[in-house]
Amino acid sequence: MRTPQAAVQRLGRSGGTVQLAGGRYARQRIVISGRSHITIRAAAGAVPVLDGSGLAVPADQSGMVEIRNSSDVAVSGLTITGYRTRSLAAVPIGIFVTGAGHSIRLSGNHIHHLGNDNGTLGSFDINAHGIAVYGTNPARAISGLRITGNELDHLLLGASETLVVNGNVNGWAVTHNDIHDNNNIGIDAIGYEETISGPQRFTDVNRARNGTIAFNRVSRIISEGNPAYWEDGSWCNCADGIYIDGGTAIRVFGNRVDASDIGIEVASEWGQGKTNDITVVGNTVTRSRYTGLAIGGYDEERGEAFDVTVTHNVLRGNNTLNDGSPELLLQFYVHDTTIKHNTIVSTKADEAVLIYRVAPVGGAARNARIILDHNRYQGRVPAGQELYYWNGVERAGLPAYRAASGQDRSSTYTRVRG
Repeated sequence: MRTPQAAVQRLGRSGGTVQLAGGRYARQRIVISGRSHITIRAAAGAVPVLDGSGLAVPADQSGMVEIRNSSDVAVSGLTITGYRTRSLAAVPIGIFVTGAGHSIRLSGNHIHHLGNDNGTLGSFDINAHGIAVYGTNPARAISGLRITGNELDHLLLGASETLVVNGNVNGWAVTHNDIHDNNNIGIDAIGYEETISGPQRFTDVNRARNGTIAFNRVSRIISEGNPAYWEDGSWCNCADGIYIDGGTAIRVFGNRVDASDIGIEVASEWGQGKTNDITVVGNTVTRSRYTGLAIGGYDEERGEAFDVTVTHNVLRGNNTLNDGSPELLLQFYVHDTTIKHNTIVSTKADEAVLIYRVAPVGGAARNARIILDHNRYQGRVPAGQELYYWNGVERAGLPAYRAASGQDRSSTYTRVRG
């Protein structure tokens, strides 16, 4: 069958499997709406390519593969490419899951070279995704979601994300994916956007929750050159490899993030929102352009981050922009957070900034009960010359930082070579 959509339409009410032979399927989208028990997969040894080159991308969000209000759907082994637009009104997506439903499985797909080619500098109306899951029904979540073993690369995303879980999505896992060479965020778990509007917008039903982000490889996620991130005459180096933005009850573990703007960030962009119950464990973050790990709002108008546990991670050789930024950044409204048993290494030969905590603002409760201890700090400078900033004030050497902050009583600093 050379028309995948026709094959899907021929399946009966009980569902079934559409198996695609290898080759190029030109200008053909697949839309599954209000269906159940459907599998779309590559035939054994085949590489079917859904090529959207030349398709007119409709206004609003649309996917080359689109799953709406459906359950027990699997998509595996497809290559998806070429779905592009210059329209600010259109959002091209490789695989788009939306509405409500359960048991959605996306595995072994390769999504590459698609997106939004609009070049309007500073416009956050430029948008595209590789894989997007939007839970838009306040009464019923998207649940039982599994996104595993996919490759997503060379995507032009504007203000949007490579792989996003957004809104009423409850119970999900994003694992073993390879995400690289994209111009905005790699993996994002979002809450509080207008995915669900009205009185339930700033409630837990509009938050990605009870999720896992594990064993993914994320690299070269860089916003420089992305027209959406042109600000005041320069580029914003602010694309996260992994971002928790308003999500809750999420474990981030065993991931490797390399050569991106920011390795991992835990924050809430909405002042009415929060990000909480987040565990960041056993990840390795290297060669970030700006900082390795950031927690808290990036300015005083953002929401709070709390009940965050950061343990057994390696942050090494970050801030390759060499602008004095740290390996670990604590931003606004961080509280009830524990950072222990991490290895934090500056590879700078001169200015080795390991930690920066901004000066607190707001009430005491929104800045209290931060605990750092049993961390291993390392750097190329002699002990006493490494830098820690606490409440915005520079401290040289671990003893001076301990005295000022009361933190890291059982931590160590070691000078290393190379």
